[in-house]
Amino acid sequence: MSPKVVLLDIEGTVCPISFVKDVLFPYALAALPGVLETQWDSPEFAQYRTAFPQEHAVSPAALADHVKDLMSRDVKISYLKSLQGYLWERGYKNGELRAPLFSDVAPKFAWWREHKVIIMIYSSGSVPAQKLLFGHTNGDPANLLPFITNFFDTVNAGPKMEAASYEKIAAKHPEHPPAEWLFLSDNFKEVEAAKQAGMQSYIVERPGNAALSEETRKQHRVIQSFEELTE
Repeated sequence: MSPKVVLLDIEGTVCPISFVKDVLFPYALAALPGVLETQWDSPEFAQYRTAFPQEHAVSPAALADHVKDLMSRDVKISYLKSLQGYLWERGYKNGELRAPLFSDVAPKFAWWREHKVIIMIYSSGSVPAQKLLFGHTNGDPANLLPFITNFFDTVNAGPKMEAASYEKIAAKHPEHPPAEWLFLSDNFKEVEAAKQAGMQSYIVERPGNAALSEETRKQHRVIQSFEELTE
């Protein structure tokens, strides 16, 4: 069945995993001390500070240490993701950050829109961070936000390796039953969860992604480019 909705992962699917690990994470860590020094008591920053567990929000030093620890272990927790999005926002807006999409992504977005396929995003990164990324890319056009209908993260949908999360996402758009959805991700456990929820789902194999086992290749369809999706 040709999908009516395409649900996309981000890291390792539309842009290299290295962009997050080698560019976004270091940028956030470099920006954090200045933000903590100048905005600790500001109303704008309060929502990010107070979201942290109280024992880690008693001082700028304590919060900085906790953030560094979480990021060193790549812990995917909502209050950290929200803070990261806030730190990245200034980098995107001043041109220091620009998401390096794989070359097939922007053209495929245009193709999907032309063929009336709805595009949505589901990533462990916060929805604000997702919007920053897709609003500032190296694609043509650079701003892909107008192509995207909805965004999901682990806060509004749930963990990406649980079938219930994909069921929840599909339920928010009941006009399209799960069988009409295609989820694309580099993570085979996420692909399996989407399939359990009734969605079509393929693994996207990109340069820099973790190697796939032969068993995984036998169990799932694997694509190297969105250009392989012609229906």
